[in-house]
Parts: sequence; structure tokens; C-alpha cells
Amino acid sequence: MPVTTLDPTTALVLIDLQKGIAGLPTAPRPAAEVIERGARLAAAFRARGLPVVLVNVTGGAPGRTESVRPAGDPPADWAERVPGLGRQPGDLTVTKQRWGAFHGTDLDRELRGRGVTHLVLGGIATSIGVESTARAAYEHGYHVTLAIDAMTDLDAGAHRNSLEKIFPRLGETGTTEAVLALPG
Repeated sequence: MPVTTLDPTTALVLIDLQKGIAGLPTAPRPAAEVIERGARLAAAFRARGLPVVLVNVTGGAPGRTESVRPAGDPPADWAERVPGLGRQPGDLTVTKQRWGAFHGTDLDRELRGRGVTHLVLGGIATSIGVESTARAAYEHGYHVTLAIDAMTDLDAGAHRNSLEKIFPRLGETGTTEAVLALPG
């Protein structure tokens, strides 16, 4: 379903736009495009007096998986948010230890304290951090909009699956331009 409206209390949540993740090979679009679109969304939200949430990740779940995890410690700046987002003093920052931005963080409390009812999401990786956050947002009762060209993945097939199969069940989808064109 294409985007239809923004609630008066909508927040932008940008997931894992940080140096270590933005430096990985992404598909279907380069991280630089996602960062540029995220920055445009953030500037528009700030201009409207709406909350901007910048999320980064510094850990992972401890469970066993079949995926090979990188050995050793990441570089010192791996979790630093990319500078292109124009971070402002009023932006909320969330550091998470799992895929989704709600688990083990104060994100829900911070959003509810600001009266937020609707989230616009973007970031990297579509099928991991963005999808996990979208699922939790939906389960917490937020309206969810996914800015589909303000996200990318480490795998084009996983990105496509999230866009085509998962996101329509969690909220509305649309481009950055469609979100920016909504009255608010």
C-alpha cells in the first residue's frame, strides 16, 4: 500500500547508518544513496519539529547460528554514526545490542513520552535491523511507514523479500519523495 499520511506525531527512525555497516558492500543500492536519502528525510522531519532517531548497533545476540561471525574486534570507529546525517542536539540516539531498535533499549518509552504514534523507517540492512525494528514497531501498536529507497541490504534477494513479502504486512511503503510530499 502506498504511503497515505503522516500522523501529527510521526518520528523518523534511521537504523544502523554507522561507519562499519555503511562500509560493507550493499545491494541493491549503495550505502551512500541511503545515507543521502536518510539525511533528506531527517532534515525535513527536523524542519517540521518531528523527532529524528538515529540508531546504531554495538553488539549481537549470543545464540548459536549457522552464519560465520567475524573474528576479532571491529575497528574503533565501527559503531560511529555516519556524519552525513547532520546529527542535531535534539535528535534521539539509541545504541542497541540486537537486530531491532526496541529490544533492550528505551526507544518505546522515549517515543511514547513524545506522543509518537507513527514511525518512518530507513537504514541498513533492510532484512535485519530495519525489518526487526518494523516488526517490533507494529507489535507495539505504532503506524509504520517504510521509506523503501532509504534502505538497502547486504543481500539483494533478502532486501526484495522484505519489500515484497514482509513490509506490506507491517505498514505502508513508499519512496523518500512520497514521504516528503505528504502534508505534515
